Amino acid sequence: MADATLLVIQGPDQGRRFELTADENSIGRGAQNEVRILDTEVSRRHAVIRRTQQGWKLQDLNSSNGTWVDGKTVQEAFLQPGQQIQLGRTMLLFGLLTDGDDASAVNQIDLIAQSSYDDQSRIVGQTASAPALAPEGWMQAGANLQILYRISEEAVRPTSSVDELLKRILDLTLESLGADRGCMLVADSKTDQITPRVVSHRPQVDVNQRMPISTSIVEYVISHGHGVRTSDAQHDSRFDGGASIAKSGIREAMCVPMHGRYELMGVIYVDTTVSAPHLQSPNTSRFNDQQLRLLLAIGRQSALAIENFRYQDALVTAERLGAVGQTVTIMSHHIKNILQGVRGGSYLIDQGLKQDNRDMIRQGWSILEKNHERIYNLVMDMLTFSKERRPQLEDGDIEQVIGDILELMQPRMEQAGIELRRTVNTPPPHSWFDPEGMHRALLNIVTNAVDVLEGTESPFIDVRSGLSEDGQSVWIEVEDNGAGIPPEVIPHLFHLFESTKGNKGTGLGLAVSRKILEEHGGSVSVRSEVGRGTCFRLEWPAHLDDRESAEFRVDPNL
Repeated sequence: MADATLLVIQGPDQGRRFELTADENSIGRGAQNEVRILDTEVSRRHAVIRRTQQGWKLQDLNSSNGTWVDGKTVQEAFLQPGQQIQLGRTMLLFGLLTDGDDASAVNQIDLIAQSSYDDQSRIVGQTASAPALAPEGWMQAGANLQILYRISEEAVRPTSSVDELLKRILDLTLESLGADRGCMLVADSKTDQITPRVVSHRPQVDVNQRMPISTSIVEYVISHGHGVRTSDAQHDSRFDGGASIAKSGIREAMCVPMHGRYELMGVIYVDTTVSAPHLQSPNTSRFNDQQLRLLLAIGRQSALAIENFRYQDALVTAERLGAVGQTVTIMSHHIKNILQGVRGGSYLIDQGLKQDNRDMIRQGWSILEKNHERIYNLVMDMLTFSKERRPQLEDGDIEQVIGDILELMQPRMEQAGIELRRTVNTPPPHSWFDPEGMHRALLNIVTNAVDVLEGTESPFIDVRSGLSEDGQSVWIEVEDNGAGIPPEVIPHLFHLFESTKGNKGTGLGLAVSRKILEEHGGSVSVRSEVGRGTCFRLEWPAHLDDRESAEFRVDPNL
């Protein structure tokens, strides 16, 4: 069974992608889950997805708000690619990862040239469009409309890959037409080469038997733009040579183009094999022109689905490239400023050595130290923000982390004349948190406070900590008496590259702090008044669920 993926398409974690590589993957709000969802309506241990011989199986773990698959509540269910799982306010899209060992569409197809003895296909019907229906065809038209509606629903459903989307459409096509096998050959958007992309079989069909596809028929459909219905015996004398028919039966096929808005996206090829014992009459035919017209409409829907997927993929790629360009530009600007400081400090050291002036050397070395700290903090913030990580939880004392940070910042505060105030309300107990991550989050907040107080009269920083009244949360507040933050700026304060410190800030610090707190299941909030100062509050669950979930393993017998 191939590995699976979960893509968050709605909720607080929208855009995150989880790869299910283990045989058992727990889902929930707790930090020890393989799939951690930062949604307050999701239980700490909400559900589990297991790999079984029959497929991937989802099981609800008696969650508070239940588990839903495609809009229906379930206790347990086998998952199919493209299904949507809802937990609380979060919607996840289930999909399968393809690997190199899996049988690809190319390996399941035999492309037979026109000169081959095996290619005896002949066109027995063709159509370029759906003609007007006679009254007796209206009932069939209504049924076809229902089929197209179902396929349209599949086309607009979220999907993680175009192959997964086409496979769902092809499965419905075989079911609707009564075909045994089907293949979609899709044009590569870069090379225009048309190759087999997805293959599907109806139940009871031998999936190990390679599907023959006539290249002459495919080429005809591509060049003429018509859908065709074919038989593997000549139309006028299809029952001559009965011995060969007795061996293999009559194979019928239909092939239609997939016309998009502006270009041909590929072809759909479906066939059926009627073995000799099942032949009721020499004139028996599984396909007809009405089905051919239906397949033409399906081909059109499939082409539009491919185009929409490619357009969306192109937009995402463009946004990523734009984000990379913005990041490089902003980072280059800040690195340039830091390097200018390094160059200035190096110049002072060089002149001090030449003049044997120790005061000048000390001054230059001080500048180098400051800029070394700036480049270090910049790199660490970039590393923290650039990847998803699970907190390395330890049972520790947050007061020790606070003490280490204040000790680290004390010389700079004294140099700037900042008074440090320290208040401990209800001493928080030992709790589970990531010491390195929490150190980074709090250090960014304290450093920001020190930066904004430069030039302030009688500056002070008040660091407070405590336990919430209900005993469920640990909190830390960092308050300063700086200039404050205008109300219109606060909503954008935690956005990436948004900085209120001009050239002194990178716009990464607060975004990194919020990310770390969210990874702990907590939050960062701010209150500020212009002219009176600002207070940042870091708060996260006192125990998270970590004492329990650190030892948590789902019982496979549940």
